[in-house]
Amino acid sequence: MLRIEERRGLSGDVSVPGDKSISHRAVMFGAIAQGTTRVEGFLPGADCLSTIDCFRKMGVPIRQHGPTSIEVEGNGWEGMKEPEAVLDVGNSGTTIRLMLGILAGRPFHTIVTGDDSIARRPMDRVAKPLRRMGARVEGRAEGSYTPLSIRGGGLKGITYPSPVASAQVKSCLLLAGLQAEGRTRVEEPSLSRDHTERMLTAFGVRVNRDLDGVSVEGGQTLQARDVRVPGDISSAAFLMVAALITPESQITIRNVGLNPTRDGIVDVLREMGGDIQVTPKGEWCGEPVGDLTVTYSRLKGVEIGGKMIPRLIDEIPVLAVAATQAEGQTVIRDAAELKVKETDRIHITAQELRKLGARVEETDDGMVIEGPVQLTGNRCNSHGDHRIGMAAAVAGLVAEGGVTVDQADAIDVSFPGFEALLSEL
Repeated sequence: MLRIEERRGLSGDVSVPGDKSISHRAVMFGAIAQGTTRVEGFLPGADCLSTIDCFRKMGVPIRQHGPTSIEVEGNGWEGMKEPEAVLDVGNSGTTIRLMLGILAGRPFHTIVTGDDSIARRPMDRVAKPLRRMGARVEGRAEGSYTPLSIRGGGLKGITYPSPVASAQVKSCLLLAGLQAEGRTRVEEPSLSRDHTERMLTAFGVRVNRDLDGVSVEGGQTLQARDVRVPGDISSAAFLMVAALITPESQITIRNVGLNPTRDGIVDVLREMGGDIQVTPKGEWCGEPVGDLTVTYSRLKGVEIGGKMIPRLIDEIPVLAVAATQAEGQTVIRDAAELKVKETDRIHITAQELRKLGARVEETDDGMVIEGPVQLTGNRCNSHGDHRIGMAAAVAGLVAEGGVTVDQADAIDVSFPGFEALLSEL
């Protein structure tokens, strides 16, 4: 349980935990690379620890030197061995979908499962193209849901026009493609986040990108390198919104990842009238990094949809909180992907905000929010979804009477120490 009281005057100079997407990939790519990969700024959240556990069970030595510093001892593709036990990804969709791409090329049998949330998330979006490449993937509902059984090896490259803009689908197929005969190409309706392409390039892989898609040639190996993980912009988004909607506030968030496929939250909050100053700090392992200084602002409603959605899909719950304090109507559309996240984030976000008196209408692919509204205190629930829990907590900063968040332990998935950091501001 987490209790947040109404506040004024947030201030401070802070850092957020390492980027979850990059932390996952650093472990996975280190595991299949030749040599030792040293990772600093690793996110020690539950999801990323699930990735470590799975690769350890496949014989990859991974040493932790404190919570945010790890070493992965890779021995190439052949260094992975058939696990003796079922691989449990916990709550991590990134772990299971990217790992399936790696397992698709390995000549052994694996069973992969996860928690109740993972059991409801669609896996056919990766299982179907992996079968086309030659992997044998089976599971509930014809391979659509966990637990999944996969026997890999003998892959052939394909061209796959993905029906959704999904970094998980794209990354899965590129990792399988590196083990396939010939070229593997993934085309998307719009550009999804490109951490995989950037990090593969840093590990010595030739990745070909154009306006329509991305491709790799099979038979390539990865070379270990050091990785410094920037702060997660998805975590920073909660502090950004907190400062923007809480009167008399100004905070600076240091060393945040500003990947252009991920920084849509900055663009939209600025469009809403948010005062956000960006100070670039160079690149870490191909990822642009900078400091964000955010000052309380009078916000206005905007319309969000189309190609912007993949750039801020994980930030929509807290963006909805900002919209409750904005003048006028905010419309979020083209976001049906939210229905198959850890929860149905369209329904749950609307439900929890309505508990606080927000005027939110659900639509088939998003929501319509009328503001500004003086939120009133109540009891909310994360429903086991870390981003819902943090969004409710941020709403508590401007809710008369404060907010209690049940199942708040889910927040540790991506933001260990969130409650303490919020208290310090």
